[in-house]
Amino acid sequence: MNYQEALKFIENSHKFGMRLGLENSYKLLELLGNPQDKLKFVHVAGTNGKGSVCSFISNSLKEQGYKVGLYTSPYLETFTERIRLNGNNISEEDVARIITIMKEKIEQMAAEGHPYPTEFEIETAMAFYYYCEQQADYVVLEVGLGGRYDATNVIKSPLASVIVSLSLDHIGVLGDTLGKIAYEKAGIIKENSIAVVYKQKKEAEEVIKDICKEKNTKYIEVDFEDLETKKSDIYSQIFDCTVLGERFENMEITLIGDHQVNNAVLALTVLKTLRDERNIEISNEAIKRAFLNTKWPGRIEKIKDHPMFIIDGAHNEDGAKSLSKALQKHFSGKKMTLLIGMLKDKDIDSVLEVLLDKFDKVITTTPNSDRAISCNELKEKIEKYMPNVIAIPKIEDAVKYTLKNAKDDDVIISAGSLYMIGHVRQLVK
Repeated sequence: MNYQEALKFIENSHKFGMRLGLENSYKLLELLGNPQDKLKFVHVAGTNGKGSVCSFISNSLKEQGYKVGLYTSPYLETFTERIRLNGNNISEEDVARIITIMKEKIEQMAAEGHPYPTEFEIETAMAFYYYCEQQADYVVLEVGLGGRYDATNVIKSPLASVIVSLSLDHIGVLGDTLGKIAYEKAGIIKENSIAVVYKQKKEAEEVIKDICKEKNTKYIEVDFEDLETKKSDIYSQIFDCTVLGERFENMEITLIGDHQVNNAVLALTVLKTLRDERNIEISNEAIKRAFLNTKWPGRIEKIKDHPMFIIDGAHNEDGAKSLSKALQKHFSGKKMTLLIGMLKDKDIDSVLEVLLDKFDKVITTTPNSDRAISCNELKEKIEKYMPNVIAIPKIEDAVKYTLKNAKDDDVIISAGSLYMIGHVRQLVK
């Protein structure tokens, strides 16, 4: 099987839909020799900031000299981005080779009467197999959806379970209250372990604390009390903070937005916990270098000057609030255009309510996904808030139109679906 055939094989499993439950993952991994049991994980769940937090943590471990796997989803431009080792994407040859091995096991499963694995189950098993084969020292593992029944949750005892900021997302699958969502996300917390948790709203915090108590797991909450941001512009941010009794000064990150400083403090708390509780050697110098060099594409990322073009994966209310705050802080008084496409299962109205008052003009488009809301339906929703809306179905045409009609000192923001902004990023760059 070559790379294209391997991708087709993975994509074809899409027709088996999404399935909550771990039995199938356990079976597939058992046939592959249970690679996940031979690895050490930092497991990260939550709604907003998973990718940035994972990136800060994995880069710090890499800077210290460890061999580090980073598993994230979805991808922005190329499938291989999802499975990285020391900052490099898995090779196309490795994808083809491992999927060829897995195909045989999957056929065996089907012959024995087990359900066919889903796309995400196959991808996750492939990542475990690859990291085990490559003898990764550590793997920073991002949850796909939820936590409790997510395919990544087959791991036994992570070095730390990390819960980032929670908000309402995937409400059709995970529940319609913050408490229900917290219960699903906190499903990654294991017995006699350590949980490092972002400061949550009370409803979510109580649920997570109860689960930690039940599982005899140490609950460490991130403290933002002593956080001071000394510089914040479109290029970088510098902050001081105290984490678990230790002072960190002049920490610099190039990710934009107040929320990214908070994500960095959460990542620092995880790293300090690994050092103090798990005796993993990580120097402050390695952390400083890693934080400065951490990039996370698609999160308030500037991809062009004149006109300034920024992409952001804001697809829920909290993500939209973070983007809105950054726009107000850095671009107040500028003429701004929004290029937006979204998926139907997102909280579209909340996102629109938060964002639209910042923009002079909106262009809607349709992401390449069977879950997308059409640009015309989205246009109708937006017209309740403002008159200046144009619907352009194809992303290529929408980008061309937006750039053609923007002046040099305007600001274009492309937001909504990650599937869409990855496409936009390729087109503009």
